[in-house]
Parts: sequence; structure tokens; C-alpha cells
Amino acid sequence: RGSHFCPGVGPAQSMKLIQSVKRRMGSDASEKSKAPAAKADAGAAKNGTASKAAPADAGKKRGLSDDNPFAGLPTLREAPAGERAALFQKKLLACSRVYDFNQQDHIKDKESKRQTLLEIVEYVNNTRNCFSEGMMQDVVSMVSANIFRTLPPVHKNPNALFDAEEDEPPLETAWPHLQIVYEFFLRFVVSNDVDPRVAKRFIDPIFVLKLLDLFDSEDPRERDYLKTILHRVYGKFMALRQFIRKAIQHLFFKIIYETDAHNGIAELLEILGSIINGFALPLREEHKLFLEKSLIPLHKVRNLNTFHQQLAYCMAQYAEKDPRLAPEIIQGTLRLWPMTNTPKEVLFLNEVEEILELTQPPEFLKVQHRLFTRIAKCIMSPHFQVAERVLFLWNNDYIVKLINSNRQVLFPLVIGALYKNSKHHWNSTVHGLTYNVLKLLMEADATLFDECSAKHRDTANQEAVDDEGRQQKWDKVAVMFRAKTGQEPPRLPGARPW
Repeated sequence: RGSHFCPGVGPAQSMKLIQSVKRRMGSDASEKSKAPAAKADAGAAKNGTASKAAPADAGKKRGLSDDNPFAGLPTLREAPAGERAALFQKKLLACSRVYDFNQQDHIKDKESKRQTLLEIVEYVNNTRNCFSEGMMQDVVSMVSANIFRTLPPVHKNPNALFDAEEDEPPLETAWPHLQIVYEFFLRFVVSNDVDPRVAKRFIDPIFVLKLLDLFDSEDPRERDYLKTILHRVYGKFMALRQFIRKAIQHLFFKIIYETDAHNGIAELLEILGSIINGFALPLREEHKLFLEKSLIPLHKVRNLNTFHQQLAYCMAQYAEKDPRLAPEIIQGTLRLWPMTNTPKEVLFLNEVEEILELTQPPEFLKVQHRLFTRIAKCIMSPHFQVAERVLFLWNNDYIVKLINSNRQVLFPLVIGALYKNSKHHWNSTVHGLTYNVLKLLMEADATLFDECSAKHRDTANQEAVDDEGRQQKWDKVAVMFRAKTGQEPPRLPGARPW
């Protein structure tokens, strides 16, 4: 093969393919392609013009080539009805030739191929029973030759910030051809003429694996086509369903434990969201393991922000299908909670709220203590977005109902954090939200609120006494240090003077 920037077959394979096309086109097409050249030579001889041969590369500079496989092919519309199937097959073979769009050559050939691709798309739109069993091999071969290629290496700084909405991703240079090939293949997959029992001989597990490899393309237009096509393949080819799920799971394992980055996670999760939505109840053990081993660990991937919306949807689909899985999802989220990444922490809080809305009271009891211990820490977060987001949980009526139903356990966990926030947090918006939550807790159970407040004051007083006792002990150590060395003891920044 050529370099990774030249997708498709190698030079030797291209020449064999072109020769095969010419043989199948027959002698008529060959004579047609030679006729213009013969006329030009005759005219030159008749007029007595100079007969010097042009340089060998002059044609290439004008965008022409000596082996254009499209030159002798008539249009499908002009061909007799009985010959269209054979002509369609010839055009498929001709379109298997791949051109390098990083080079400014074969310009006329590239345009001829683009027009031919558009023509065969129009043909399959307007023709019934055009995908016979004998034609399927040629369709899959043409599509494979065009789309399966080595993707260019990605040189990105892992610490660089990437904004998917503002930064333009690199686009595929061969998209003028690839787009039409993808559109054609999509029409092939969804066509009622394609019997999956026959087509599965050509769209097999190896084809699916190659298709999954392309999801790492940096061009979002290509990934969008791949998402649609793989979803249609999953729906049509029943025999491939389990294999596709296993292949996606293996790809997620590679992302989680090896590469930590991939361009197509969001698109794959969109497919999975639709698949999960169609799971029958009760859920099979295989599907529960997929959640536990693949989806929950995806939360620790560095660029979670690029696919969190789709991942949270999959989580919600599982919780909606089987509410007994909600505690497992919440516990998995808490286990992977980000400690130093505040934007990621806000995403986790968004997901926790969505899962809590689908959690039944019996399942909530299993995670309430651990969950609200983390929520109390988020309330005291110095980052205002984290503190603000967690306080917004009290705007959700269902979550407030869950909290009030278990207030004997939960009020003592959060009231202390709320009091510390009201005294020490620097952000005025967080202050206002904190007072609102304190007011809600007081109205829910004034007696319990007073008990928790008194306990918090006692705890705060005891902490002050402990701090003072600790400081006195250090003062004694400092005196002993001076007496022994005659020097001042080292002091940590921010500590009280000895």
C-alpha cells in the first residue's frame, strides 16, 4: 500500500484492477477511448503541423490520465434496460480505484469518479432489485476499497484544552468521494432487496471490525455516517448483534486501560443508547456486566466532557430499565469521583441528579450515606460552580422528597457543611443558595434541625478546643527546641508565630 495519506489499494493492485475493468468493458469501449486520439493524429498529419510528441507528464498536468477507467462507460440512463445490470457492475469496479487527494493530479479522473458515484446512487434509488446476490460482492468490494484505510496519526498534546464547539477538527481530504460512497453503502444496507441471510457472507465480523476502526476518524462527518450505518447493520443482521456488542466492549476496554482517548466514543454511545433502549426485561447477565465493566469505567477517561451526554443517557437507560441497577451506577460514580477536576465534578453531579430521579426509595437507602457524605464535601468546595451545582439538587422536588423521607440520616450529614459554607464561602451566590437550603431543612423538621444545629455547634467548639490544645503542645516543643539549639524553630507558612 501507499502511505497512510493515500487510502485504498496499492499501485500493483490498482493496475490489476484497471486491466480487469478494461477486459470486462470489452473491445468496443477500448475502441471508443482510442478514437479521439486517432482523429487528432489524422488531423495533424493532414494540416502538416509539427508531429512532436508532447512530454509524458503534460497530460497529468492538465488533469488527464492515460488509464481513466471511466472514459468508455456510457451513462446508466442511456444504456438499454437489459444491459444496465452489467454496466452497473462495471461502474462499481471502476469506482474501486482510489485517488490521493493530497496530490494535485488525476483531476479529471477524480471528477469522473465523483460523477459516476452520484450516478450509481441515483440508479439504486430509482431501480428495484438492483442488488442481486452476484452484485453484493462487487458492492462490498467497492465500498471496502474506498473507506477502509489507515487513518493518519494524531499528534495532540494530551494536556492541551480542546473545545469541540470552537476548535475546527481536521477534515478528510477525500470527502468528495467518501461521502457519496457512504451514502451509497447506506442505501445498500437499508434496501429491501438485500437479504441479510445472503449479505452476511460479505458483511461479516471482519468487515464490522474494520468499520469500528474508522470511528477514530477525526472528521465528524465521517463518524456520523459510520454511526448510522453501524446502527442499521445492527438492526438488520441479527447474527452480528452479539458480535457488535462484544467488539464495542473490547474497544472500550482499550480506551479505558490503554489509550485513554478516542474520537468516536460519543457516536458509539449513541448507538448503544438505542440498543439498551431495546433490551428485553429482565436484563440478561451479559448486559449487566457490560454496564459494570465497560460503561461505568468510561467515567475515568480524561476527555469525558466530549461524550458525557451520551454516556449519561446510557446510564439513565439502564436505571430506567431496571431500577435495581441505580445503586450500582451511583456507587460506581462515587468510586471514580474526580478530586481535582472541577469541570468533571460538575458533570458527575449532573449525572447523579439524573440517576436519583430514577431511583426508587428502597434502592436509595443503599447509597444514601455514602452519597450524601460526598455531597457534603461538594457543598464546602471552594470552587463556586461545584458548590452552586450541588445546592441546586434541592430544587428537584423528587430528590427533596427522598431527603426528607430519610432526614434522620441525611440532615446530620449536610447541616454542618451548610453552616460552614454560610460563614466561610467567598461567593455571594453560593451564600444565597446555602441560606435557602437551610431554610428548607428547617421547614421540613424544625426539631431535628435544631438538634443537628446544636450538635454542629458542639462539634465546632470541640474542634476549636482540640486545635488550641494541639497548638499548646507545639509551643512546648518550640520552647524545648530553643533551649537545646538556641535557634528559632522552622515555621510552616500560615502558622501562628511561636
